[in-house]
Amino acid sequence: MGDNGQSRREFAAQARAALQRAAHGLAAYHMNACVRCGLCAESCHIYQSQPEPPNVPGAKAARVISHYRRHHTLMGRLAPSLVGARDLTPEALEELVETVYGRCTACGRCGLHCSMGLDVAAIIRAGRHMLASVKMVPDGLQRTVDNQLETGNQMAIPREEVLSTAEWLVEDLQLELGDEDVSIPIDEAGHRVLYLINPRELKFFPLSLMAAAGIFHLAGESWTLSSRFFDVTNYGLFSGCHTSAGELTRRVVDEARQLGVEEIILSECGHGFRSFRWEGPNWLEEEYAVPMRSILELLEEYLDNGRIKPDPAKNQDRVTLHDPCNLVRWGGVSEPQRRVLRRVVSDFVEMSPNRKDNYCCGGGGGMLSMSEYGERRVASGGIKAEQIRATGAKIVATPCHNCADQLLEINKNYGLGVEVQAVAELVYSSLT
Repeated sequence: MGDNGQSRREFAAQARAALQRAAHGLAAYHMNACVRCGLCAESCHIYQSQPEPPNVPGAKAARVISHYRRHHTLMGRLAPSLVGARDLTPEALEELVETVYGRCTACGRCGLHCSMGLDVAAIIRAGRHMLASVKMVPDGLQRTVDNQLETGNQMAIPREEVLSTAEWLVEDLQLELGDEDVSIPIDEAGHRVLYLINPRELKFFPLSLMAAAGIFHLAGESWTLSSRFFDVTNYGLFSGCHTSAGELTRRVVDEARQLGVEEIILSECGHGFRSFRWEGPNWLEEEYAVPMRSILELLEEYLDNGRIKPDPAKNQDRVTLHDPCNLVRWGGVSEPQRRVLRRVVSDFVEMSPNRKDNYCCGGGGGMLSMSEYGERRVASGGIKAEQIRATGAKIVATPCHNCADQLLEINKNYGLGVEVQAVAELVYSSLT
């Protein structure tokens, strides 16, 4: 950012316009609703791990609100110092970066316990949108978005690697199931389902993809992967760039239309589900031509229809369930995974609290891609570690790969001695 007045005025005008776009309608109400009671503090996993004033959710929201108030309220324009209004300078926004990206996962738990019903997460997302508009997204997070835009997936996995990974997974499945007809179709038109996966399933968690493929085969499903646009994640949601998020959504929707599928099934990914199922139509400003839902909902349908027949005795270890914020609190999918787990494991126990009241694991909001906040991220997982420890579980099921990555670190750092598995992995192990 240059120091001349013209460039600073242009910068401020661009940031102001972005904040105005993000704070329309109901969001504008939330910008004026906080009464600074502080009740939100005990709801926040980050504040509980580091109980300092900047980590209070209301304080984080106040930083964004101070810029909104400066330009969109009468007192903010006439007497900014009296109402804590701040100008949109490059220096002020540089400070805001750590607040909205490094001190908050936008998990939304604080909003459930706010005396005024304040949606802190919506305010944080408005702040991120403003910062994205002036290219102030943390480097690691922005690189992830750029990878998705440039290569079609966040880990820049080429088509050849997709094909080779699928090939050896098929070989393993054929041996395990004793069936040479097992396959992982790729780029095949005319199937019923297009299955989206997290690129981590190709790189680091192949058992998740193998489990899903095995279940699809045993259920007699007609499905395909796309080697071009298979990524269920959408880091535009985390960065705050609605343009990028919308473009990533459109590519998948267009791919589904080109392949002629009837339904898009989303792999176990919390923010991926929220992005595609709920945010995507808003970004595209149109309804989808092809419906989409979580694999958790499909797994329950298979069980209800008798298309798969599990034996829970094959999963004897105690299992608990971590609720991803974007899937459960924001996405409304809390029960299918529970009904599935109760039918495929012998000993299922809940964390407390759970469902929409469950604590964020600390890995959401793009935290895993921002190494500068790694220490705070792991520390914020302490409350999740205690939740897990209290259950006495040997396996933590979580329908989200970002959560899985964070839980693996929590497991190591807090000495929990547990395994972390996807729900589909437990379903598959009950069938074989």
